[in-house]
Formats: sequence, C-alpha cells, structure tokens
Amino acid sequence: MSILIGGNDNGQVFLNPRYANRHGLVAGATGTGKTVTLQCLAEGFSDIGVPVFLADVKGDLSGLCQPGSPHPKIDERVAKIGIAGFQQKGYPVSFWDLFGKQGVPVRSTVSEMGPQLLSRLLDLNESQESVLTLVFEFTDKEGLLLLDLADLRTSLEFLAENSSSLSTGYSVSKASVNAILRRLLMLEREGGSHFFGEPALELQDFMQKDRQGRGVINVLAADSLIMQPRVYSTFLLWLLSELFETLPEIGDPEQPVLVFFFDEAHLLFSGASRALLEKIEQVVRLIRSKGVGVYFVTQSPSDIPDSVLAQLGNRVQHALRAYTPKEQKAVKVAAQSFRENPGLDTVTAIGELGVGEALVSTLQEKGIPAPVERVLVRPPHSRMGQATPEERKLLLDNDPNLRRYGQAVDPRSAHEVLGERTRKLQEQQDAAELEKRARKAGSGGSRRSNRQGIGEAFLKSFARSLGSASGQKLLRGILGSLLK
Repeated sequence: MSILIGGNDNGQVFLNPRYANRHGLVAGATGTGKTVTLQCLAEGFSDIGVPVFLADVKGDLSGLCQPGSPHPKIDERVAKIGIAGFQQKGYPVSFWDLFGKQGVPVRSTVSEMGPQLLSRLLDLNESQESVLTLVFEFTDKEGLLLLDLADLRTSLEFLAENSSSLSTGYSVSKASVNAILRRLLMLEREGGSHFFGEPALELQDFMQKDRQGRGVINVLAADSLIMQPRVYSTFLLWLLSELFETLPEIGDPEQPVLVFFFDEAHLLFSGASRALLEKIEQVVRLIRSKGVGVYFVTQSPSDIPDSVLAQLGNRVQHALRAYTPKEQKAVKVAAQSFRENPGLDTVTAIGELGVGEALVSTLQEKGIPAPVERVLVRPPHSRMGQATPEERKLLLDNDPNLRRYGQAVDPRSAHEVLGERTRKLQEQQDAAELEKRARKAGSGGSRRSNRQGIGEAFLKSFARSLGSASGQKLLRGILGSLLK
C-alpha cells in the first residue's frame, strides 16, 4: 500500500513504503505548505501501520487527533487530484512534552545522554568535556547511577574536592568543574532539568499501533521547547542515537518500523563540531538498516550538510524565494538535487510554486529516484490546526503512557551515595581535628599543673613560716600596713 502525496495532470504521485527508510527531505520557505505536507505524510504512514514521531513546533499538528472540517477548497483539490472515497478523520495520537505540561513527560537519564551529547547541550569546550568524561568513568567504576542533574552536580563536586585522594587519572581542574556547574545552572533555569530523571522513556512506547492497526502518531509539544534550540536539537539527536543503539538490524523491510520527522532541522547542524557532524552522518546512514526513516524538515536544502543531504532519497521541495545571490544559489542547489525531468524547468518552477504545490521525487523500484514532478499536495484527512485544550486533555487522560511516566521518581543514586560519603569524610576530618586539639590541650594542662604545684608549695611554705617568730613579725607588719 503506497502513500499518496498528491497529483498533477499526469496522475497521482506516491511514496513507496519499501524505500521510505531511505530517508527524506521536506523543504520550502515559510508559509509554502511544509507543515501540511508533513501532516499528510504522517497520516499516510499511520494508515499503513507505521508509527510516527514528530515535533510540533508551531502547535498546528495537534489537530491530527481530530477529523478535518468540510470546505469547498478541499473538495476542489480532492477532485483535481482524483482521490476516490476521501474521508475526513482523526488519527491515533499520543502527546508528549519535555516539560510535562501539554503531554506525557519525556525523560532520559544523564547516563543515557552520555558525555558527548551532554557537552553539546551545555556548550562545553574540549577541556570541560574531558572533565565530564572523567566523571562518567568515575561513576561507572564506582557503580553509581547518574540519573538526574543533581547526581551529575554532586559527582562533579565530589571529584573536584577529593581527586587527590582517589586513584590516579581522576585529577580535575576546579576551574573547569565550576564552569560546568554554572552551565548546569543555566540549563536548569531553561527547564532542562525536567528532561533528566526516572522513569526514563522506553522507546518501544513510541512504536505502538491502535486497535485498527494504524500507527500511533507521537506528537512532541515543541512550541516552548523551540525557544531553547540547543535543548531541542540535542534531545532529538539523543532520540535518534537511542533508536540506532537499541533497535535490531532488520535490513530493508517492506515498510519502516518507525518514521522520524525532524522539524527545524537546521538547528541540529548549527554550531555542531566536526566530531558531532560525523556522528550524525553515521547515525543517518546506518539507522535505515534498523527500519527507521528520518525526514528532515527545513527551509532550504542548503541547511543540511552535503554528506547528510546525499542520503535523503525522497524529496518534497516547496517554493523558495530568491532575492539575494545567496538565495539564488540555494535555489540552484535544490534544483540540481533532483533527477532531471526534460519537460520541467526545475529552477524556474521552484520560484513559481504556489502554496500547497511542490516538486516531488521519490525512490522507485531498486531505489532509483523518479524524475522530478510538479505536484499539487493532497489535503489532510485530519484537522489543519490545533486541537483545543479540552480535546488534548481528554486524549491525554486516557493515554496509558501517562500512568507510566506521569509521576517522577527519585531512586538512590550518585547524589545520595556521594552525599553520604562526603558526610562520613567530613565526620572523620572533624574527629581527627578534635583529637588533635585534645592532644594540644593535654600538653598545655601539664604546664598549668606544674605552675599550680609551684604555687601550692609556696603557700605551704608561707603558712609554715607564720608559726615561727619571724612569721609572726611578718604577719604583724602586713596587718599593720593594712590598718594604718
């Protein structure tokens, strides 16, 4: 069963699920119809039983859970494309939210994030990243759980204060530790602390079907998250990495096991180090054998590095506006990325496309790209726009994932263990200090005792002298002087 994208005078244009795990690109200027295309693709995958994950950056995709409303323009487009039996319907949707406000909370642990992605999240330099790596090695060796930011902070502080007494190799710069701690504080203020903790997300919960066999569409509320672009992009990259490391190798299945839409994809590559770009390229290249299709959604193909862009076999290009030399170059690059169609001037067409139109090229038999075609994208079956708060709440209250992830838990981990170890070390230091003071006090007491003995001897001698004649004379002299 193929996924309908749209149609033109030559007929309908489909995406072949057999090659949907060869990844894809949805590009175009703001307001040209990327969101609707993404919505249609998500519906198409759901209809054939493929779960979907997507980030709802503007809040418009929450309407996937509700049926669309009749409209003359929709009827007109359906007729132009020649869609038989078009129905407006809602889809099985699960709402997620890193902040836990508009969906089921999404959590990971610090250990699962790892030092490399965490360094990107905190924008650390190389020396600071090496310190973070040492912390991970130390906690692994000690069997300590790094679950939340409190665990990481306590581990950093413990290593900074006690590295001299630990085994060699754990020496860290206190200046670097303090810099990392400041970054952690900034991350907490941005709401990043909500993401770390237990219960951590099980990726299988993103890969469910409803009773009718339709794939569940997992919608991540990202309208607030996008205001912290580093948190947003790092979370999605972590999710891709976890899928890559967790899912088994299955080669090229008849259809994907999951399709992942990465909206605002340029944020993933902005400021990324060479090492991180290589990791992204590796994940994108190899994750298709796990049955996962990754679709990047962005304004221009030039937002994606060439090494990644070359792996995106299915492409939907909406209009691009070319007013500057840089934009004109981007249009040419976009046009050249398609397989040529002798009957279509691709460069000219990209600038002439109307809202809801796109240039489309998908992989056909044997994975060969089809010649590019100008296509009128089909209308969605679901609502184009937001679900109401009441509709979202009703769906969320009945989501079994909320019962599993709704309440955070705080098990015994590095924060508690190292906190106890620090208190014991402090108690030992305090006891040693008291013993040292006691020894000093003891030696001082002996001297006072000697002085006291001399004084007592003098008094006794003085008292004896009082019994003698000279003593009596002395006493009279003293008393006489007092009575004068």
